Amino acid sequence: MLTSPSSSSTYDPFSSNFSPSLTNAFSSSFTIPMGLKLSRRVTRARIFSRKIKDRSTLKVTCRRAHERVVEEEASTMTETKLFKVSSGEVSPLGVSQVDKGINFALFSQNATSVTLCLSLSQSGKDDTDDDGMIELVLDPSVNKTGDTWHICVEDLPLNNVLYGYRVDGPGEWQQGHRFDRSILLLDPYAKLVKGRSSFGDSSQKFAQFYGTYDFESSPFDWGDDYKFPNIPEKDLVIYEMNVRAFTADESSGMDPAIGGSYLGFIEKIPHLQDLGINAVELLPVFEFDELELQRRSNPRDHMVNTWGYSTVNFFAPMSRYASGEGDPIKASKEFKEMVKALHSAGIEVILDVVYNHTNEADDKYPYTTSFRGIDNKVYYMLDPNNQLLNFSGCGNTLNCNHPVVMELILDSLRHWVTEYHVDGFRFDLASVLCRATDGSPLSAPPLIRAIAKDSVLSRCKIIAEPWDCGGLYLVGKFPNWDRWAEWNGMYRDDVRRFIKGDSGMKGSFATRVSGSSDLYQVNQRKPYHGVNFVIAHDGFTLRDLVSYNFKHNEANGEGGNDGCNDNHSWNCGFEGETGDAHIKSLRTRQMKNFHLALMISQGTPMMLMGDEYGHTRYGNNNSYGHDTSLNNFQWKELDAKKQNHFRFFSEVIKFRHSHHVLKHENFLTQGEITWHEDNWDNSESKFLAFTLHDGIGGRDIYVAFNAHDYFVKALIPQPPPGKQWFRVADTNLESPDDFVREGVAGVADTYNVAPFSSILLQSK
Repeated sequence: MLTSPSSSSTYDPFSSNFSPSLTNAFSSSFTIPMGLKLSRRVTRARIFSRKIKDRSTLKVTCRRAHERVVEEEASTMTETKLFKVSSGEVSPLGVSQVDKGINFALFSQNATSVTLCLSLSQSGKDDTDDDGMIELVLDPSVNKTGDTWHICVEDLPLNNVLYGYRVDGPGEWQQGHRFDRSILLLDPYAKLVKGRSSFGDSSQKFAQFYGTYDFESSPFDWGDDYKFPNIPEKDLVIYEMNVRAFTADESSGMDPAIGGSYLGFIEKIPHLQDLGINAVELLPVFEFDELELQRRSNPRDHMVNTWGYSTVNFFAPMSRYASGEGDPIKASKEFKEMVKALHSAGIEVILDVVYNHTNEADDKYPYTTSFRGIDNKVYYMLDPNNQLLNFSGCGNTLNCNHPVVMELILDSLRHWVTEYHVDGFRFDLASVLCRATDGSPLSAPPLIRAIAKDSVLSRCKIIAEPWDCGGLYLVGKFPNWDRWAEWNGMYRDDVRRFIKGDSGMKGSFATRVSGSSDLYQVNQRKPYHGVNFVIAHDGFTLRDLVSYNFKHNEANGEGGNDGCNDNHSWNCGFEGETGDAHIKSLRTRQMKNFHLALMISQGTPMMLMGDEYGHTRYGNNNSYGHDTSLNNFQWKELDAKKQNHFRFFSEVIKFRHSHHVLKHENFLTQGEITWHEDNWDNSESKFLAFTLHDGIGGRDIYVAFNAHDYFVKALIPQPPPGKQWFRVADTNLESPDDFVREGVAGVADTYNVAPFSSILLQSK
């Protein structure tokens, strides 16, 4: 029953005057006597009333429901408490605690009706379905200001409340609308999301995503001695990784309750310190839909999207990365504990963020969970026929430079910086963010500029993946305001081609290792604005790069048609994991060559999780859908490679940290580098040597790469006065001689550089 505060009369939803809509009751604040069981019965009666057209049947149905309510009313009265509803406040969007209660605000420009749905779950457990939620219909004359719908609910619990919206509006698909009032929608501004209870559980593939909140817990304790690492960009060494895959494998030795979780991650931070990296770039950790491929029968319905590029919400941490069951409040706390532990270890946290598309798929197989049903025409790019544009390759494209969507993205970024203390962001398919609302490229995209100029984001690293699936390739041309860094895709391609011995690549290789001045020496940009990488999450692992000429993606279910065909890889003479001793030795050498080249290059180096022990995906270069050892870090393999492969990788990283000539703030001048080369125009020359000059300290570094299949006798230049050359690295040698941090004396005037190998000398 509903009691109007303006009179003592009883508002009976089962009287002959009952209307399914509560709109008229919301003209001012009113009181709802609410017992948990009682409210569910009433709601079910209201739902019946929407579905039954015959009035006599409707009256009988409602009366029967009323009888059930009356029977239970006495027993539930002890559970009953009152709350009031008022018009609410227009901002902030999402859920906020205000003096009068809990405020809910939702943007929708084209909606004609909005209903707030609430579930007061006990002990934080969701034991209800959509039909069992309390529905509060918002009156646009009271609960709408401009394009924002809002309502304040008094006396709601401060946590353990699940909520969503039903939104209705014009039904014309040809006009770009996708409203459907039957669908319960997730608030785009929900700070916490309740979804499935466990990762990848197919029995929960259609589980509802609810918004929730927590205004009761104490603020997270970052500690009195807490501080941000604040690592200069020129000093970064980035490690791209997946939170779940890092500890999900049983070889991690983790209790299953924390394997693959934020807490599990914390236990393995010492490995990152041993390796020497000082920044992690985490594959998506926003709430995402790992079972998006299993909603319908299709060739990929055996897959679990473990990479996370299927965003459900832009504010909430992935709840199923919490320890135990997927609790959103626990996920938020444990994510902060992970960030705090990483910062304590001197490691920055960069998030891979996906603002180019969402989990809501395309118009052929639509999956409406939030944005599409709230205001499709605002949140997504549409073509002239009002069909979804697809510059993401995932069926839809977020309308990033629409003012409302732009503000949502900025609010999301600020939230992760202020609430979770992250240090930066890598923007997936960032060229999408450079498109206008009609999809056309913009030379000065408002969103890109706003991110670069935002005061809250001013301490953050901001990194673009400067391309998209619509062909907008912006490597070296990404709008940047001297702030944005870029994944340097040209570095990857040119370094791969030179190291494997392609002709005509020496000049390009020299340009890449010296900082890609052809791309980034513009205005006030620096070498570190180019993020150098040979390997990333999509594509071959380092071991597969030297073991496969062709991708082997049959396990993905698309007949091998997915994934990139142009990998610039070389199997060293045999396709696959096997091979004779010579082939295995060559592959080991090549992996060390790639790593040495990466770590001596000017710019910001990034490596992939698992390459430090030689992880293989058996030639699969698009392994996003495998929640298995194909992606999971193999700790036993690491143990087996600790004294050789891992040792080399770790020592090279630490050598970079301790030598400033490898990480210049500005682009190299003639006095800072000498090229030992007079054969630039010979396309068949595959040997390159150069010296980086230390200046005052006299600790010069000489590096030579030989991509020929024969020995090259290199003439070693004279060291600085009073110094001699020490051999630090020779990738042709076995461990531990392949890298000796203090150096080995006795380097002569010439050095025989072995086929497909590299050396590094230091003057002392």
